[in-house]
Amino acid sequence: QVQLVESGGGLVQAGGSLRLSCAASGSIFSINAMGWYRQAPGKQRELVAAITSGGSTNYADSVKGRFTISRDNAKNTVYLQMNSLKPEDTAVYYCNARHDGSSGEYDYWGQGTQVTVSS
Repeated sequence: QVQLVESGGGLVQAGGSLRLSCAASGSIFSINAMGWYRQAPGKQRELVAAITSGGSTNYADSVKGRFTISRDNAKNTVYLQMNSLKPEDTAVYYCNARHDGSSGEYDYWGQGTQVTVSS
């Protein structure tokens, strides 16, 4: 069992920055990768960025060059630094932790944090 707690969302103007944090607790030894997803009203949830246990990262094309995912293993926390924010970045952002087991992957989700970017 893994619990994820997100923080750092808010309202910013276009061009501004936010940093989201996701603190993991529980059976964190089972986590293979963590990431951030977002879901805007009426749209499907999409992957924003992910980081593996080995430190490899990947990003959605729409955020490359603007967002950076990082981790602090000592604090069991993953961050998403969001720069040059655009109104289209407005969404609920969800922290994700993935466990890859013999029976397949299992995803844990945070409660979500609202990010709103005004024009």
